[in-house]
Amino acid sequence: MFSPEGPTLRELTRQALSSVEHGYDLLAAKFDETPFRTSDRLLSAVAETLEPLGPFGSGLDVCCGTGAGFAVLRSVCAGLTAGVDFSSGMLAEARRAHPDATLVRADALALPFAPVFDLAVSFGAFGHFRPAEQRALFAQVHASLRPGGTFAFPLPAPPPVGSAPYWTLWGFDAAMRLRNAVWRPPFVMYYRTFRLADVRARLEGAGFGVELLPVRSLGYREDGSPRCRLVVARRPLE
Repeated sequence: MFSPEGPTLRELTRQALSSVEHGYDLLAAKFDETPFRTSDRLLSAVAETLEPLGPFGSGLDVCCGTGAGFAVLRSVCAGLTAGVDFSSGMLAEARRAHPDATLVRADALALPFAPVFDLAVSFGAFGHFRPAEQRALFAQVHASLRPGGTFAFPLPAPPPVGSAPYWTLWGFDAAMRLRNAVWRPPFVMYYRTFRLADVRARLEGAGFGVELLPVRSLGYREDGSPRCRLVVARRPLE
C-alpha cells in the first residue's frame, strides 16, 4: 500500500495512538506518499464534473490537509483559493506545495469566515466527524458561502454487501471503536458513518438544496449506478 518514501509501520502506529490533530502533525511530511491522499484521478474527475456548474469566484477547501484539493479549486475558480485545516503539520506541507494559497488553521466545526466563498469542496475528511457533528459541520460551511454558493464533494458508492471491501470497512470501523473504547485520546476515523441518505438529510437540515451528479469518468457499476457521485449542495439565493 505504501511507497518506500511513506511512513513506517512504527510511525503509523504512533499516529494511530495519538489524537486526530497530533496524528496528522506526525504524518504530515509523508502523507502524500500514502493511499490516504486523494488520488489525482478522483481530483480530475471532480473538477471535470464541477466545470459546467461554474465559473466560480473564490473557493475554499475544507479540511485541506496538504493541499491536494487546490488542483480542483484552481481549475474551476477565478478568484481567491483558500484552505482550512486544524493540523499545523499538514498546513506546513500545504504552504510548501502551494505558496500562493491562503491557508488558515482552524477547526472545521468553528470556521472563522464570513460568507465570502462561492465554492467549498472537501476530500476524504468526513470520517473524522461523528454523525452528531456532521450537521454542525455543514452549518459552518453554509455560513461561509455567499448566497447561491456551492458546497461539493465526491461520495463513492458503498461496496456490495458481503464483498471483501465491505468487510474491510466493517473491520476497520470495529477496530477503531475498540481502540477508542480503551485508549485516550480518541482517534476519530470511521468509514461507515457517512451514508448518502443521512448526508442528504443533514445538508438539507443545514439549509442547503442538494443535487447528485454522476462522476461519469469514474464509470458505472453493473447495476448501472455510478461508481461515484458528486454531492452538490447549494446555499439558496437570499
